[in-house]
Amino acid sequence: MRIAIIGAGKVGIALGHVLKKKGFDVVAVASRRQSSLDTAKAYIGADCLFTLDNRQAVETADVVAVTTQDREIKNVAAQVAAAPERLDGKLFFHTSGAHASSELFPLAIVGASLGSLHPLQTFPDIDAGIRVLPDTYIFIEGDDKALPVLGEIASAIGAEAVVIGSENKVLYHLSAVFVCNLLASLLYAGEGIMKRIDIDLKPFYPIIRATLANIETRGPLLSLTGPVVRGDAGTVSSHIDAIGDMPLHERVYKDLSLVALEMAQQRGTLTDEQIAALKGILEQG
Repeated sequence: MRIAIIGAGKVGIALGHVLKKKGFDVVAVASRRQSSLDTAKAYIGADCLFTLDNRQAVETADVVAVTTQDREIKNVAAQVAAAPERLDGKLFFHTSGAHASSELFPLAIVGASLGSLHPLQTFPDIDAGIRVLPDTYIFIEGDDKALPVLGEIASAIGAEAVVIGSENKVLYHLSAVFVCNLLASLLYAGEGIMKRIDIDLKPFYPIIRATLANIETRGPLLSLTGPVVRGDAGTVSSHIDAIGDMPLHERVYKDLSLVALEMAQQRGTLTDEQIAALKGILEQG
């Protein structure tokens, strides 16, 4: 199969590099910026077409990966579909986690098969993306013609291909935001408290790693420790008092502690009195 990539950002370049290393025929890369194409050439090699014309890239390929930012997917699909030639026999997929393959709908009208392929991974830069892709679960969805091809690609570049229903993409992506993006936000918030006493995040890395290791082996529910699961209302109250002048941190603490309280109730670690005392503290204000 001949593969073209539209969008020479971090995901597109990392994907192109790994596909090439796995023996796939990456024949073209398209981008709006020459500088992005120059970067892509350094990672993917000079033996394919690098072009500013999306349609030119499409003409060379059987499979086209649209790796642009989410907001550009519909525009790319409309622009490519507007050309006079039909696209029968070609497969287009995008790499958005939040959107289903229907974002590419104009291409189906002119004969293309549609899908999406999303690496459940964070891509802070190209090199990091290349390193982590082999250990990454790849979520795919699409029409009957697309799924076998996407399954082949996903299985080759990642740890495992997982089929997901189109209607579930938003909840899937929301879950990823919670465990990745908002985890970074949570640690940033914790760092903000540490700075009040001139401590940085470094001493906390071992406990963060240990917590993640526990979650990987035991799951979140059984990995929860701390004052809420122990029913220590006095400590929880002192925490809230300490950040009374940090309203955002206080709100985050209370809301996440209520989640922890729900977990403690599921585990059956608390008495009714302890639950009532903690709820009274956490639901105040």
